Amino acid sequence: MSGQHSSHHLEKWKASYSEKFAQKELIFSHIRRGDRIFVSSGCGEPQHLVSALIKYVESNPKAFFDTEIIHIYSFGFAPYTDPKFQFNFRHNTFFIGDNTRKSVNKGSSDYTPISMSSVPALLYSGFVKIDVALIQTSLPDEYGFLSLGVSIDMVKAATENASLIIAQVNSNMPRSHGDGFIHIKDVDYIIPHDEPLLELQGTIPSETAQRIGSYVSRLVQDGDTIQVGFGVLPNETVSHLNNKKNLGVHTELLSDGLVNLIKLGVIDNSRKKLNRGKTIASFCMGKKETYEYIHDNPSITFRTIDYTNDPLVIAQEDNMVAINSALEIDLTGQATSESIGGTFYSGIGGHQDFMRGAVMARNGRSILTLQSTARGGEVSRIVPSLSESAGVTLNRSDVRYVVTEYGIAYLHGKTIRERAMELIAIAHPKFRPWLLEEAKKRGLVYRDQVFHGEKGEYPEHLETHRTTSAGLNIFLRPIKITDETLFRDFIHGLSDTSLYLRFFSRRFDMPHERIQEMIAIDYTKQMVICATVPIMKKEMIIGIARYTIDESSHWADVAFAVRDLFHRKGIGTELLSYMTYLAKRQGLLGFTASVLMENEAMLNTFAREKGEFEITGNLKSGFYDLKLAFRK
Repeated sequence: MSGQHSSHHLEKWKASYSEKFAQKELIFSHIRRGDRIFVSSGCGEPQHLVSALIKYVESNPKAFFDTEIIHIYSFGFAPYTDPKFQFNFRHNTFFIGDNTRKSVNKGSSDYTPISMSSVPALLYSGFVKIDVALIQTSLPDEYGFLSLGVSIDMVKAATENASLIIAQVNSNMPRSHGDGFIHIKDVDYIIPHDEPLLELQGTIPSETAQRIGSYVSRLVQDGDTIQVGFGVLPNETVSHLNNKKNLGVHTELLSDGLVNLIKLGVIDNSRKKLNRGKTIASFCMGKKETYEYIHDNPSITFRTIDYTNDPLVIAQEDNMVAINSALEIDLTGQATSESIGGTFYSGIGGHQDFMRGAVMARNGRSILTLQSTARGGEVSRIVPSLSESAGVTLNRSDVRYVVTEYGIAYLHGKTIRERAMELIAIAHPKFRPWLLEEAKKRGLVYRDQVFHGEKGEYPEHLETHRTTSAGLNIFLRPIKITDETLFRDFIHGLSDTSLYLRFFSRRFDMPHERIQEMIAIDYTKQMVICATVPIMKKEMIIGIARYTIDESSHWADVAFAVRDLFHRKGIGTELLSYMTYLAKRQGLLGFTASVLMENEAMLNTFAREKGEFEITGNLKSGFYDLKLAFRK
């Protein structure tokens, strides 16, 4: 990758620093008992150096012992965790990979839980002492600089604090721009060895991942700066951002998906507040094509992880969106991304750094993604409470948006009851009754909370946007079981006159028992459509229409109401038009309606839509009893 010129430079520097190109036996003989050995992380792991070190120990079993291997996410092989080397090595990781998970949970390796942004400070302070650094670099350039390539993160801090630096120089390592340069004079020993870099193999997108990605794409707007965390789900969401414009990137992990968006022109970093025009990352995990793309690419800058992951830096980026994943979340909003019960699974990584930094940013958002189930659908990832001994990676106040394949829940500023209902609504349908019963037992929701099972499952496909005759953009959607607070606000936003005209009653209170009869519905028997607009970053219901089917006649009784502040803006007309469309799709024959003679607004709305109906009726006791038969 570095080319013939760089190979020529290597020979030049080899002549100048011949003592650095020693035999491996001599190089490894400088490691002493009790040393702490740092190994470059992720796809930058120097596989050949690790293999050579193990071979040296096998040949010289008493050369050293009680050394500590310090690693952040061992992505390659980890032979030092083999029990036969237990007297030579003790492994300590800041993030658990597939190949070290077993040894960590057996207690034969150590795990240090910490946010990635804090790791360099541990090394600089000496709290975690580094004696030896095993790193992998590009070939040197004409000035003698080696690049750390795909793994800058905390590797730079390790090289600046190690007493002994051993570098595997690999022509396949890209030369990345930014903080990751080290001069050949500052390296103690060099072992040239070419081998393919470790690659993070892609996964086949599942329907579940596709649905989650589709929901996430709704929350990402043109001009946003995004961070995409490690894992299948965050990476799959990237493929759904192809239709966005002028995105920026400030992330720890640069993935294949993000690089693809750069190639497509979706990411141009043109609207970033910090590092405008630059993609900022700390390490890269992907395929060979991605490594080739970042080689000597001035539009991509790699920074140390104490910069990329610093919440105070992240918070300076306007419109910052952090997209990460979780293993489990409970009904109050506590989430874990690092353990499954008492089993250590991964680590804190940059999870807290970005999720907290993003919500401190101006117009920032944090998105937590998770599949609704695990173990082939046998267990729910949304649970009444986190599994015993699970680590709480994000506490209740940290979580904002939660996305599963069944929808989006927004938890910020919500009560425990509202949070529980939001999360139950996006859980897998087969677990919703169980979750609701558990929530009732724990006092998280009302003891009499109604739930209609599959018949009450939210019909997302009925969502639509409309523009009224007055030019008002409204969002029409079915009522949700989680709309209790919004519905109550809507009712109390109606004048006494509007309430009387709609409900024929002077009773203006709206207790929970009454509201849930109106929002917890069986969609096969009723339909309730809300007209909403965004107000102060929240959704406001400004109009509601309802029809209830008379199964004996296959007609439906219809009624609607609009907030007084939004009268004469065409909202009622749009609601009636959409309800008519939905009723016809169900094969209904028409609407019936009881309308007070004083309710001119509703009567006029029916009259304006007379092309849709054959209207008949009579006036009796101050009411018009109307029949609105659908025209064929």
